[in-house]
Amino acid sequence: MSEGKGRLLAVNWRDLRNPDAGGAEVHLHEILVRLARWGWGVTLLAAGWPGAAREERYDGLRVVRAGVWWNANWSLALAARRLLRDEPFDAVVEDVNKIPFFLPLVTSRPHLLVIPHLFGTTVFRETNPLFAAYVYAHELLIPRVYRRSRVLAISPSTRDDLVRRGFEPERVTVSYCGFDAAPYDLPAPPPRDAAPRLVHLGRLRRYKGVDLVLRAMTRIRAELPAATLDVVGDGPERPALAALAARLGLEDAVRFHGHLPQADMVDLLYRCRLFLNASPKEGWGLTVVEAGACGLPTVAADSPGLRDSVRDGETGVLVPYGDVPAMAAAAVALLGDEDRRRAMGEAAARRARSFSWETTARETEALLASLLEGGKSGPHP
Repeated sequence: MSEGKGRLLAVNWRDLRNPDAGGAEVHLHEILVRLARWGWGVTLLAAGWPGAAREERYDGLRVVRAGVWWNANWSLALAARRLLRDEPFDAVVEDVNKIPFFLPLVTSRPHLLVIPHLFGTTVFRETNPLFAAYVYAHELLIPRVYRRSRVLAISPSTRDDLVRRGFEPERVTVSYCGFDAAPYDLPAPPPRDAAPRLVHLGRLRRYKGVDLVLRAMTRIRAELPAATLDVVGDGPERPALAALAARLGLEDAVRFHGHLPQADMVDLLYRCRLFLNASPKEGWGLTVVEAGACGLPTVAADSPGLRDSVRDGETGVLVPYGDVPAMAAAAVALLGDEDRRRAMGEAAARRARSFSWETTARETEALLASLLEGGKSGPHP
């Protein structure tokens, strides 16, 4: 493992081999593997799971694991403290994907904070009030604990949220998520289905707003009886959403696929005509980019993250969050205007291919270089 440019300790809730890894893990992993390839020595510290090795190397990274998912915010902070005491790391990269580890309290080394997004009050829609209050209270401390850190936000929405919470604007840099278009560039994509086929892609969690998509489908079907919805992704809300679909009379119109292999997901996206996303808050909206790569415009809530990944009127349509009639009306209008829908889909495909992990990693490397040269992050009292 090369260390010519410096040694980094990166800390994240999960590493990419964790069975529960998701978009935040992909984001950090794609950056770290490139940094390792470019001459950085990278150690990634993450939580373990039953059967996981305590230490292994893959993709050019040294991966160290400590604790498990439910105690990670404390066990990883303690493990980071030990590693920083015993090894000569030059800088720390901390990814706040759930609860912060508050690493500036255990080290004075230059610190880069990576934030996909913070929950804010949306956490109370996802979990029980006690745990939600625990997460919310930790988030309230972030601006003070990380006041001297440099921050990498993945969208303007996340940057604006952080500034509202008290971060100095000049400390926050926006670097969009990268994207690998190769799996989406099929030599002979399947044709769109003749009937209006819509899709929702993402984790099935309470706060994601998939119930609003189902309710919108009842209105869409009133105008377009042949319309169907594919729900791709899995999560704890799947049984409740399937039950809601049944109560709404959508049993024959909605297909719950669970998690699909990438090739199957891409094939399905090409067969659809429109992507729906009603989430109240995202860090960026990678699923919008994935759908766009297959020529699908998006009808989405005008909410943080989604208003960055969807260019309203160009690659899709934004509607007020929670406005089911507006989402249904926008979808029906696009499905009824094939020229407009196709033009938006082509714009979405071009935009998807404008993002790259190489760019994201280079922007991150520039921030790290600035930190090591002095930058705006100094020792913490």
